[in-house]
Amino acid sequence: MPRDTVSPELPWIQDGEPLPPVHQAWGPDTPAPGLLAAGQDLTVARLLESYGHGIFPWFSPGQPVLWWSPDPRMVLQTSHFRFHRSLRQSLKRAQRNPRFELCFDRDFRQVVERCAQSPRPGQNGTWIVPEMVAAYENLHRQGHAHSAEVWLDGQLVAGLYFVALGHAVFGESMFTTLPDGSKWALACLVSVCLHHGITAIDCQQKTRHLSSLGAFEIPRSEFVRHLEQARQHRDIPWPEQSLYWPALTALDTAP
Repeated sequence: MPRDTVSPELPWIQDGEPLPPVHQAWGPDTPAPGLLAAGQDLTVARLLESYGHGIFPWFSPGQPVLWWSPDPRMVLQTSHFRFHRSLRQSLKRAQRNPRFELCFDRDFRQVVERCAQSPRPGQNGTWIVPEMVAAYENLHRQGHAHSAEVWLDGQLVAGLYFVALGHAVFGESMFTTLPDGSKWALACLVSVCLHHGITAIDCQQKTRHLSSLGAFEIPRSEFVRHLEQARQHRDIPWPEQSLYWPALTALDTAP
């Protein structure tokens, strides 16, 4: 008979107390692989600490703040981004419209709120609860959270938001109201990363959609080593960025 799965002890982190090291996260044979700790602190200082060590918050309404560090970690190496022919063509068509724009940080809060409202297959509700919206808006005001946005006819039609610490970039969530919209936002983010020498975008956990765009899993230890190097670089001026088309066309992409 199969053995019952027993949950390990979950540390409760008090305000001001450091998060545990990532190797203490729950393993693959536990009910929640990657779960590291719980608490109630979502301050900017806590978020900077967590992301700097490969940890992120993810919880549902009514739960405490849950901190995660999965192993393996889903990562999109920017040089492996699959800029498919169909995506190239749809982006070129969109750019012919003079009312089409790709930009960063024009309306960060709206991007986060639209991501929270976007339905997800297999999910009932959202993890982007009001506390998370407020926390990332605070992080944005401090210059560490940003949004890649798609505008058409003066309306925000697609976008994604992410955290950036130097050259360490952590994708959070995306939304779209039209075909390929979120892929255009991601392509824009990838192009900026390539232009500035940013080699990877954290995707946290594996999904079929991200896999189709070139993301793959790496060991958590490798991911943490990448963070240690990437964080040493200066922040880039994200609000000033836009699409770097030559960086995308230089990719050896799938047809």
